[in-house]
Amino acid sequence: MILSRISLAPFLIATAAACMPAAAQLAPKTGAVVTTPHVRAELVAHAPEGVAPGAPVWVGLQITHQPEWHTYWKNAGDSGLPTELKWTLPAGVSTGEIAWPVPKKIPVGTLANYGYENTVLLPVPLEVSTLYKPDVALTGGSPAMDIKLQASWLVCRKECIPEEGEFTLSLPTRGSTALNKAAFDTAQAAQPQPLGAPGTIAVDGQQLKVRLDGLPAAVRGKTLEFFPETPEVIRTAAVSGKDWTQAWDGATWTATLPLADQRSESPTVMPVVVVLAEADRQAGQPVAWRAEAPVSGTWPTAAAAPRAAEVSPALQAALAANAAQAAAPAAAQAQPAGAFMVALLGALLGGLLLNLMPCVFPILAIKVLGFARQAGNASAHRKAGLAYTGGVMLSFLALGGAMLALRAAGAQLGWGFQLQSPAVVAALAALFTLLGLNLAGVFEFGRAAPSSVCSAQAKHPLANDFLSGVLAVVIASPCTAPFMGASLGFAIGLPATQALMLFAALGLGLALPYLVAGFVPAVARLLPKPGPWMHTLRRLLAFPMFATVAWLVWVLGQQSGIDGAGTLLALLVCLAAVVWAFTLRGRTRLVIATVMIAFTAVLAGAIGRNIVQVPEPAKLATAPNDGERWQPWSAQRVSDMATAGRPVFIDFTAAWCVTCQYNKKSTLADAELLADFDAKQVAMLRADWTRRDPAITAALTALGRSGVPVYVLQAPGKAPVVLTEILSKDEVRAALAAL
Repeated sequence: MILSRISLAPFLIATAAACMPAAAQLAPKTGAVVTTPHVRAELVAHAPEGVAPGAPVWVGLQITHQPEWHTYWKNAGDSGLPTELKWTLPAGVSTGEIAWPVPKKIPVGTLANYGYENTVLLPVPLEVSTLYKPDVALTGGSPAMDIKLQASWLVCRKECIPEEGEFTLSLPTRGSTALNKAAFDTAQAAQPQPLGAPGTIAVDGQQLKVRLDGLPAAVRGKTLEFFPETPEVIRTAAVSGKDWTQAWDGATWTATLPLADQRSESPTVMPVVVVLAEADRQAGQPVAWRAEAPVSGTWPTAAAAPRAAEVSPALQAALAANAAQAAAPAAAQAQPAGAFMVALLGALLGGLLLNLMPCVFPILAIKVLGFARQAGNASAHRKAGLAYTGGVMLSFLALGGAMLALRAAGAQLGWGFQLQSPAVVAALAALFTLLGLNLAGVFEFGRAAPSSVCSAQAKHPLANDFLSGVLAVVIASPCTAPFMGASLGFAIGLPATQALMLFAALGLGLALPYLVAGFVPAVARLLPKPGPWMHTLRRLLAFPMFATVAWLVWVLGQQSGIDGAGTLLALLVCLAAVVWAFTLRGRTRLVIATVMIAFTAVLAGAIGRNIVQVPEPAKLATAPNDGERWQPWSAQRVSDMATAGRPVFIDFTAAWCVTCQYNKKSTLADAELLADFDAKQVAMLRADWTRRDPAITAALTALGRSGVPVYVLQAPGKAPVVLTEILSKDEVRAALAAL
């Protein structure tokens, strides 16, 4: 009778609604302008003679970078990726290639990239044929051309962030559009001019010898920058005058450049661009020239793709900087039956051990109450076990299917992705507040719900068991148990059917103890008989629920700062007051409930945005006892440590991961173990995945993992060592001893 009053139906609805923002926030921004924390991107057009067959029409993506951030040229250099533009145009209209402006060389540690800073326009010519028929705009009746663009770019400083946007533009077809003339003129002036002669490139051992003819007389004797359009051929970071030389032989420019240490291309023709130094440029005069030079000589054997243990520090940094894009979904391949069976077993064991995680305790306690209430009723035990198992497995399949679908669409996601959304964290805090108030006896669902809902609940008692399985998955999703991480990482690269089988095995493991208890009477007989103790236990279980709320508020504080956490606490107090008001009787109930609901709505409208804000880094909570030992993870920092010959220990963590926090406060806080790290001069980096971070997601994927915690010990020249999720001091010491 006690547990029958604890209905999970309203909480399931709230939970489903709470998970929606996690997917919704992945949708690209749409419009003529897309603004991110790092760039402002705008779709612009220029049609000096109007839109007509044969008339010059230009469109382009103009990117304005924040200070110190940059995007990439067609050859990104040692790391990075060029911006990609995908157009949707009316019938009879087609696009040419991007007319790439001259890039600049951007040093990044021991590497160098080719890209753009400040503001750059990537112009693209449109070809309008006689088959094109203008659309009539909905407003004004003027003919217009509707242009749609889906763009993706990698923007980097020391870290790299993949970004994307969807742009729309309605371009009038009559008359000229000169609004963006200056921007397109500037981009045109930055275009390399074709050389009359192709020049030559000769392979000489580990060097390229370049000869270019036909450069203007005004350029002779000047120092030029060299940009090959073919990536991974020359040593990009080579410095002119030191690692490579250039000279003038009359009207011929010559250069000797070193080949890349990890060369992957052996072209027969190399398109190259040479550029005047900025100090030598004159207004109105060309600044760059392009040639497609044939290559003679024999290329040395190209370096094979290195294994993880053989990757040079420079290449490690390049791969790490591109990790977010490297995690883009590849074609899934079926795995051998033996490997797949091992993964299935790992998922089953991982789900079973998930029951031991602290985050699953509240549901564990509620299920104990449920079995105790049905003591002696074997049939009810079996039905309850099956219903709970069904709820767990279907929820795992739904969550796994959503994650796989979103990753296939290009989203950078991993296990526990929904808790990376502050809105989801806030909704779950509200859900557990209601559960706690219900268990504490503040309200009974039967008094607040319509009679039809209560009668339906009485006719279908298994609904609570099924929904408690759903709730168990919601609570357990941010946790990673032993064996579970490897299986989930393995699932990402599998075909959908096999991947979902792994998620089903994980759900079966989580539900297995209750399923066994339902079908094995001896297990059920171990539980105490129903009695007054159940009243006390029910009230006691309210406190783990409130403790979960406190944890979720702390998680939100890590994501949205102290203002976000304070706002959530205020709204939770209002929620409790609204629930209490509904327990009153008569006219008092109506008046107080109306006032409290109105006050809560006004308060939410006034300060609710604090919950989803992105605070300044200085406002985020930090661990006060970490001092300078733990440094934020970044690809550049890993590269710097590898170049210096220092090993690194990386803690992939998140505030919403209970296992992470346990390991952080126990094993990783042990003074003797920290002394061992110091003795080995290990740099300690922390990759915080509390908010969605595509670079960290990609790094996890590269390690064969899909969730946190993950602990990696990596030394230069050695393969990374991935430790277990439940970290022990002996395991870490053994890994350190092997350095």
